[in-house]
Amino acid sequence: MLQISEDEVKRAVEAWGPGKFDAELNLDGKAFRPDGKTSATLNPPAFGLAGVNNHTWTGAWGTVSYWNAYVGNLEMHGKGVFYDPRLDDAEKYPVAARTKQGQKKDEEDRITAKLPALHFYQLSLPTPKPPQGTFESAAAENGEALFNGKAKCATCHVPPIFTEPGWNLHTAEEIGIDDFQAMRSPDERYRTAPLRALWDTRKIHKGGFYHDGRFAMLEDVVEHYNAHLSLDLTDKEKRDLIEYLKSI
Repeated sequence: MLQISEDEVKRAVEAWGPGKFDAELNLDGKAFRPDGKTSATLNPPAFGLAGVNNHTWTGAWGTVSYWNAYVGNLEMHGKGVFYDPRLDDAEKYPVAARTKQGQKKDEEDRITAKLPALHFYQLSLPTPKPPQGTFESAAAENGEALFNGKAKCATCHVPPIFTEPGWNLHTAEEIGIDDFQAMRSPDERYRTAPLRALWDTRKIHKGGFYHDGRFAMLEDVVEHYNAHLSLDLTDKEKRDLIEYLKSI
């Protein structure tokens, strides 16, 4: 399908690393970023999505049900129906356009009827609560005030869903990072990721933060926005903000 050698496919897949997957390789054939790093992204949490609009890192792909249909049909190669005329764009999605992935219609459909129940199930999954001792309560209380005020976090990460109600997408320039992954999506933007279980860095966030894990720790994320948005946070304010983030 990709029209490349088996060795090239293996090289791309082996570069992913634990917890990563490239869900768009089958559309555009871009296995690596311009800097030579893998194009794969971390798997986003599947829990705590009730009330959240877009499902993926570059959200414009669609909702939870869109992605379930996409994965079932185009990634797992199940028998079903999948429609997305955006994939007919041969310049942006050469592999998808050539193989007509946006116009898939098998005679037997084993996928579509399962989408409603799967959607209900996924929306029922709650965000894991931080165990006792995971964060310092007094500092977290101060951090909450910073989150909603000086640090400007709540401007986009609106409590209690911790993403924007509505079309929760932003340009790479707005968030201060490169646009490589965003440009692979139809809307060419990044989703405001809903903040989920940030206390669990050993399992859920062991690959780091952001779509590609570029920030290893919460401290790195805070430092990034402190510089990008010129927040002028003190060291204590940064620590308090991190304690609040771990309490969400």
